[in-house]
Amino acid sequence: MKAVRFDEYGGVDVLEVREVDDPVPAAGRVLVRVKAAAINPGEAAIREGALAQRWPSTFPSGEGSDFSGTVEALGDGVATFAVGDPVLGWSDERSSHAELVSVPVEQLSTKPEAVSWEVAGSLFVAPCAGYAAVRAVAPQAGETVVVSAAAGGVGGTAAQLARHAGATVIGLVGAANHDWLRSRDIVPVAYGEGQAERIRAAAGDGGVDAFIDTFGDGYVDLAVALGVAPQRIATVIDWGAAERVGAQATGGSSIVSAVVLAELAGLVADGALEIPIARTYPLDEVRDAYRDLAKRHTRGKIVLLP
Repeated sequence: MKAVRFDEYGGVDVLEVREVDDPVPAAGRVLVRVKAAAINPGEAAIREGALAQRWPSTFPSGEGSDFSGTVEALGDGVATFAVGDPVLGWSDERSSHAELVSVPVEQLSTKPEAVSWEVAGSLFVAPCAGYAAVRAVAPQAGETVVVSAAAGGVGGTAAQLARHAGATVIGLVGAANHDWLRSRDIVPVAYGEGQAERIRAAAGDGGVDAFIDTFGDGYVDLAVALGVAPQRIATVIDWGAAERVGAQATGGSSIVSAVVLAELAGLVADGALEIPIARTYPLDEVRDAYRDLAKRHTRGKIVLLP
């Protein structure tokens, strides 16, 4: 099969698509033929070596967590799925950017027919992080929640889920994404200079009750300046700031399960949650996909199609 590999830390140029042996599912595991696999900023950071102390790589390394596809083969003892079943899931072994992936059966959910392969293959890293952040700040009906980078993979999910909980949601985005937020009943506010004043104006007399930061770059401090209690601030990226002010540092790994994936997929199927697909790339163009991701201005997810 074809799979993404890299032999050393570095930029996108270290990524290669190679022919490697097909994985064989051991007992309790399922082999999936991958239809779609999202890419994520954390994977780029791992490949660059920025997270080597926390998550070191063993070379040659694969990459990728999210995926969707069809069941290709079953290991001994697996009765939950059958060959040919459409599934979505995740790999903890940096292996989903490939034509085939083997994972424990507990890391799979059935893909609803109404959910596209591209969206199903994007539900693990970013939407689960958004889900965890919303759960951390626990928005209630009548409250106001601000979400930074509210059109991105994590922020878009967080903003929609907070709105789904009944809160008024203010999303910080560029002008190109204002109409999309409005279509999801979210109040768009332009980020950048003067954003604190614009947030206060949008929030009105009640102020801001909670803040979800999915971008970093000072948003935790902005939340404090807006008067948000530290325990109602969650960041998925700025862990140093969270520790400094007593905010919550969250991530999808704290809540992920096949049950949560099924819940997210169900919300998508019902139309309650939209996961925009910014762009798709063939597996052979993985370098270009990560160059695109590095711009940090895409709405939704960038997805590889093996």
